[in-house]
Amino acid sequence: MKKLSFLLFSLFVLFFSPARAAAVAELKGKVVDAASGSPLPGASVYIADLRAVTTTDARGFFVLPNVPAKGRFLVEVRYVGYKTRSQFVDVAKGLSADIALEPSAIEAAEVVITGSPFSSNNRTNSLSVVGVSKDQLRQTAGTNIIDALAKIPGVAQVTTGGAISKPVIRGLGYNRVLTMIDGAREEAQQWGDEHGAQADQFAAARIEILKGPASLLYGSDALGGVINILDDYAPAEGTVNGEFITTYSTNNGLTASSLMMQGNDQGFVYRGRLSYKNAYSYGYKAAVVPNSGFDETNGSAMLGLNRNWGYSHLNLSWFNTNVGLVEEGPDDDGRFRNEEGELLDKEASRVRRLGLPNQNINHYRAVWNNNLILGRSRLRATLGFQKNVRKEFEESASEPGLNLDLNSYTYDFKYYFANNGKWEPVVGLQGMYQENANKGDEFLIPDYNSNNIGVFGYLKRTFGKGAINLGARYDYKKVNGFDLMTDEDETVFNAFHNRFSNFSGSAGAAFELTKNVVLKGNVGSGFRAPNLAELGANGRHEGTFRYEIGNSALKQENSLQADLALEYSGNSISASLNAYANRIYNYIYPGNFGNEQIDYTNEDGETEVLPVYRFVQTNADLVGAEASLDIHPVRSLHFENTFAYTRGTNRADGSALPFIPAATINNELRFEPQIKGLADTYIRLSVSNVFGQKRFEPEFETATAAYTLFDAGIGTGFKTRRGGELKLWITGQNLLNKEYFNHLSRYKYAQRNGIYNPGRNVTFGLSVPLM
Repeated sequence: MKKLSFLLFSLFVLFFSPARAAAVAELKGKVVDAASGSPLPGASVYIADLRAVTTTDARGFFVLPNVPAKGRFLVEVRYVGYKTRSQFVDVAKGLSADIALEPSAIEAAEVVITGSPFSSNNRTNSLSVVGVSKDQLRQTAGTNIIDALAKIPGVAQVTTGGAISKPVIRGLGYNRVLTMIDGAREEAQQWGDEHGAQADQFAAARIEILKGPASLLYGSDALGGVINILDDYAPAEGTVNGEFITTYSTNNGLTASSLMMQGNDQGFVYRGRLSYKNAYSYGYKAAVVPNSGFDETNGSAMLGLNRNWGYSHLNLSWFNTNVGLVEEGPDDDGRFRNEEGELLDKEASRVRRLGLPNQNINHYRAVWNNNLILGRSRLRATLGFQKNVRKEFEESASEPGLNLDLNSYTYDFKYYFANNGKWEPVVGLQGMYQENANKGDEFLIPDYNSNNIGVFGYLKRTFGKGAINLGARYDYKKVNGFDLMTDEDETVFNAFHNRFSNFSGSAGAAFELTKNVVLKGNVGSGFRAPNLAELGANGRHEGTFRYEIGNSALKQENSLQADLALEYSGNSISASLNAYANRIYNYIYPGNFGNEQIDYTNEDGETEVLPVYRFVQTNADLVGAEASLDIHPVRSLHFENTFAYTRGTNRADGSALPFIPAATINNELRFEPQIKGLADTYIRLSVSNVFGQKRFEPEFETATAAYTLFDAGIGTGFKTRRGGELKLWITGQNLLNKEYFNHLSRYKYAQRNGIYNPGRNVTFGLSVPLM
């Protein structure tokens, strides 16, 4: 009843706010070449805080209607071959925003970051944030949205075949990395090894990766960082358009297609998207991995209003996937066998029908995003509901063994005080209520409910050469786990009632030492309450190759991280160096101690011996560095290089922390010729050098050898009569068909023998504009 009352009150505030009576204006301007003064037609102009976008006409002019007559907004302008430019416009002081762009081979030098309390360009943002565009996501040919981010320095992934990827940022993953979708935190039982992100990769227009503690802004579970998945802006007024995307990948026969339509009718904005994927089992040089296929269906819709009082958007989505789970690796000769011991050939494994065991996930999401203009102040409000239904089928294709039903209610309010662009204060209130129920015959975690709430204050001071910021936050969370008895009066779970609270803080600064050099520093604390598996697990999770036992006496994790970055951005060279140190108190991890085992009996009465993993705590240190060097000798040639290294140490005995990714060096040579009649043409060659991981947790990890992977890609576009662009691309991955283990691959530890990561894969893609 309390939840319903809160939601009704929130609706009343949003609909009857006096902000709806705000005065309206038009923001006009011109985009020109800084050197020649010539107009730049077709430049994109954005105001992120209003979700507004338009393009310049043939003379370089643009008009953004329905802009509040009071307020200070960050305007971002993008144009191919020029540096992205962002500048603040105070509407009350004038309705003109003439913007001059500088030619550059490095276009995104000042890309706008929206995942911080204030939209700002990256040069004045002290946090370590990386942005990934829609084109970059598509050209990587990832099988899922997290897979497409794995080459970002400092970002890795825990993989379960081609279908499931979990993000790892600077050595921290699982519930230490928060995924945001449509402005709300994703809640999908993400503590599980084989529980991936429930997101349509075609719907992502941009992804921002915030590295380091973000508890100040997001609360618990953002101790390691944030993956912020952003949808696209609604089109300009009077526009109706869409796109059809389809791809095919040779390794696992992955067919993926997506159809989208959107429009803007005098501020009434709408979008609908339907996507589908289907893949059979993936393979590598010697074999095809049986039952590693998957299918995925996504449907989403957005309805909203863009008005002079701000915007209000309702996002609805449904994510459904069926994923095969692999239980055993190959024989010593590298070949797979079925349950009867019969050899499986490659063709027999390449079927688009899942065997047992497998899992089915349905994730329903409704998120209401609002940004209300209150004179020179603003109120941002996001209300969300998510339902995650996770079923695992082991002995029967129709009756699930494990069946988890999780309902999550989230709210996020931020109030931005009126400011003159120097001192920018904001206060926030965030929280979540959850209920989880077991509806199957097998159990891994108990039924539970949890409630957490957080309040914070944040202050940013901007000046001519940079900005400083600081903030403080308080969080409180309670978790109630319920007891469970079997029909034979055997105890499966004992009840527990835990309370966690924490004060977090952050301080940072960004200084422009010269026109092209920026120095950034940030010190922040993080906080994470133990998840339900860590507190109360007691069972075998299909596909994890182990039996887990939780510990309800676990304490919360706390961290303190400092990072320092130096960035250079010129017209033909850009470079960055980022170093960080992170100390985590009460770090939680599972371990198989003393070779403990258990005889596990399934529903059919069959018994197998499983290793027992228990959750324990220690103090830990993570230190590392990331570096990049991009050289652009001419406008059409790009040589991009990145390096990332993380070292995790258990402070109790100096041993390695588990699941720390190996150091990597990525090199890419990209040629973008200007060809008459074509657009966005590119040819790229890339090499990924992954070092061996010799530091590992010996209780349940092994060393991983070094390897090198070669990728390549080619693509181009054709302008259509109505101004759209038809795009074609081909991406080749692991072209030398290298057999290798990624250190964070869960299939490396499959029973009998490990399973290699995917072999050679070529993806063909087509994007057709619908206008």
